[in-house]
Amino acid sequence: NIISSTSQPSQGQELSEAAAMEGKEEDVRLGANRYSEHQPIGTAAQGGGADEKDYKEPPPAPFFEAGELTSWSFYRAGIAEFLATFLFLYISVLTVMGVVGNPSGSKCGTVGIQGIAWSFGGMIFVLVYCTAGISGGHINPAVTFGLFLARKLSLTRAVFYIVMQCLGAICGAGVVKGFQTTLYQGNGGGANSVAPGYTKGDGLGAEIVGTFVLVYTVFSATDAKRSARDSHVPVSAPVE
Repeated sequence: NIISSTSQPSQGQELSEAAAMEGKEEDVRLGANRYSEHQPIGTAAQGGGADEKDYKEPPPAPFFEAGELTSWSFYRAGIAEFLATFLFLYISVLTVMGVVGNPSGSKCGTVGIQGIAWSFGGMIFVLVYCTAGISGGHINPAVTFGLFLARKLSLTRAVFYIVMQCLGAICGAGVVKGFQTTLYQGNGGGANSVAPGYTKGDGLGAEIVGTFVLVYTVFSATDAKRSARDSHVPVSAPVE
């Protein structure tokens, strides 16, 4: 009697605990079905497979594509690169010469160094925004060459872009010289020069590092993984 009386409460307690656990599992199951996740959290195994990706990598461009030469979109993209580079050189060179050629020497008489930086960055921002859907908004032979090495565009398009960019830069500087001949010749056309205390090797190293950061930023901003996982497209190139 003593053994049976002591075992009965323990069996009843086990039954009540089992019922409570079943109730909790039912609540969890109903809650999970009612508030389902939009995207699985964790590793790729939870998403359905190790090879599953949340982005689509574009196929590499062909090395040479002769069919582009008969397409109007090909020439339209080249014209966009020409106009963008033309406007960029026209505005930036005029801004630089306005600061360097200030006869008064007063900092308040010009936009200053920050104004030059804003003119470069602002023009790149506007021009990339306007031409990105037409040509990709390269506006720089270094960007075009880097994208060609990454198989993002064909050799035909890369050569055509670089030629149109160089022609646009020449025409932009030529228009500035035609409008402001005295100012242009007196300030060397607004060309950069190595600052006192630095060698040409230092200037070359600075140009290499700056171009690397620019092209790296372009690749990072146009990466397929970034557009898939972020809710916005970063406007990173003008910062450079």
